[in-house]
Amino acid sequence: MCRRLAEGGGAFAPQLVVGPTTGGVIIAYEVARHLGLRGVIAERDEGGRSIGRHFRLEPGERALVVDDVLTTGGSVRETLEAVRKAGGVPVGVAVMVDRSGGNVDFGVPLFAATEVDMQTWDAGDCPLCGQHVPLEVT
Repeated sequence: MCRRLAEGGGAFAPQLVVGPTTGGVIIAYEVARHLGLRGVIAERDEGGRSIGRHFRLEPGERALVVDDVLTTGGSVRETLEAVRKAGGVPVGVAVMVDRSGGNVDFGVPLFAATEVDMQTWDAGDCPLCGQHVPLEVT
């Protein structure tokens, strides 16, 4: 799967790969390895995410952001912003599974290894929540 992400995301000509903690860490490393690039992580902080620890981006360095599952795009957006704050330039996003239904636009190209059509609801709109159906059967 990471090889497929590398093939799709490699078309964006990245110079490094960035993944959000926790779902994107291993994927970023493996995609970067397939591309012969560095893998970097974006960790949660009080303002969203940041590139920290010993990781550094060169000014203008082209970054491919990878993650496992895309639903709302929140963690990817935070990672894209972390890349920008660190001086990098996001050039694309690659995800293993896109379950957004095409409703997410990051302003950069998106590659998804697979797409899954899955209904999601806000808690107030969920028909099972309205019927007080528990999430777990005990």
